[in-house]
Amino acid sequence: MEHHEQLRHRVHIDRTASGHFVNCNSGDDVSTETFKSQVRREEQNHSVGTGEPTGGSFLFLIFCCFASALGGLLFGYDLFVISGAKDLIVQHFHLSTLMEGWFVSSAMVGAMPGCLAAGAASDYFGRKKVLIAASAALLACSIGSGLAWSTTSLILFRFIGGLGVGIASMVCPLYISELSPPRMRGRMVTLFQLAICIGIVAAIVINTGLLSWHDQITKSNSSGWIGWMVGREVWRSMLGMESLPASCFFITCLFIAESPRWLVSKALHPEALKILNRINGPKVAAAELADISKTIVAENSSLKELFKPGPRRALFMALFLAVVSEFSGITTIWNFGPEIIRGQGIHLTNEMSGMVVIASSLSFFTFIAIWLMDRAGRRPLLFWGNLGCFISLLALGGLLHRPNSPGFLKVVAAAAFVACFAFSMGPIKWVFMSEIFPMRVRGRAVAVSSLAVWTADAILNQLFPILRNSWGKHVTFYIFAAFLIPQFYFVWKIMPETKGRSLEDIERSWHRPIENGS
Repeated sequence: MEHHEQLRHRVHIDRTASGHFVNCNSGDDVSTETFKSQVRREEQNHSVGTGEPTGGSFLFLIFCCFASALGGLLFGYDLFVISGAKDLIVQHFHLSTLMEGWFVSSAMVGAMPGCLAAGAASDYFGRKKVLIAASAALLACSIGSGLAWSTTSLILFRFIGGLGVGIASMVCPLYISELSPPRMRGRMVTLFQLAICIGIVAAIVINTGLLSWHDQITKSNSSGWIGWMVGREVWRSMLGMESLPASCFFITCLFIAESPRWLVSKALHPEALKILNRINGPKVAAAELADISKTIVAENSSLKELFKPGPRRALFMALFLAVVSEFSGITTIWNFGPEIIRGQGIHLTNEMSGMVVIASSLSFFTFIAIWLMDRAGRRPLLFWGNLGCFISLLALGGLLHRPNSPGFLKVVAAAAFVACFAFSMGPIKWVFMSEIFPMRVRGRAVAVSSLAVWTADAILNQLFPILRNSWGKHVTFYIFAAFLIPQFYFVWKIMPETKGRSLEDIERSWHRPIENGS
């Protein structure tokens, strides 16, 4: 009864053509009995229309989150397929050190305007339509890169793919966060990081398989399409294989639901309630819709909102996590991995096998993150992961300082670094930035945070070949370790815990004094 009494002042029931109620935050008064009767009608409509219990459909939630997470798979594959193709492309096009860095970083440079444009676009057009655009860009990249006829055309298509990756990196975790219930939001958003891991593993496994097939085709002197794409220029197949998951991403995005929070922000309350019903059931959906509406009405939609004291603190935290996670050097492991682990006892084919071991550790420990994210919380995972990454980077730098270090020890050190990253910085930056901003500016705020990720990546991968040749790989990895030192203080004193809290509660917390860990 108390629950209904609270909702009585927050929700004005308005019979629409579809029979939904939802004029929220009106000053009008309604009776509890009217509220109850409307909920009963919603339950009946839901049960008759779907044949499902009124508790909501977990499978529907999983489908929408899975479809969105496919953007993460393409994110991982598109960026890190380069680890096996890079040396072959450098040889084929005779790239200089500067052009090598530009080729590797071109997709990341494309991701910068991609995620920046996606912020305003997703706030205006909706999350779903922007995800469809991202899938189309990734599909174009995969086909164009595989058929590239020059350095310019290859870099252009990689740039287009970067646009798609930038959009996906910003919208996918945001969409999942807005769709998921608070009790499982951390795990569901971590699916995006898991999909990235699967994409990375797929890229490395496919590269290894294609190299093995390449050796067989070369020996048999095959001609025609296979002789070209696998025999003489196997890198084309490596890049072109992305078209398969890109097609799947495009098709599934056509059938996902729009974000209910975005629909409420556009005053499309009946549509939002329909989706919330399918996810949580009518009783929970009614209260959630009222809470979302109340929060949105109280917001200022201007970007100036981000620079008020509370949201400004949130933006600083998101940017800090974004930059530090990338300056840890994680993308250099994927883009330059074979040459990093190269050493005594490891040769070209075995280097790719070593990368499979490293990528497998990434996938396994991402499952650990999914298990612990909503149990242990964000802060403990980030602290211990940061410590493990710091120690592993120092160890890897020490091994790289010794020219004759066994290759398998480099693989172990790199795998340890990747494992610690996988259950901490990797998923937490996406989870955290997708849940801490006000609804009306969330898309643009997450875009700015994602832009920081890609700016850091582009700078890092452009400079790595230069630092490698000037100072040596070992000094470069010592620098990566140094970037992690401030993060210990950040977790200890600055970062709040968001485990188990609704997006609306997190948003309201910025308007009152908070303590770390709250």
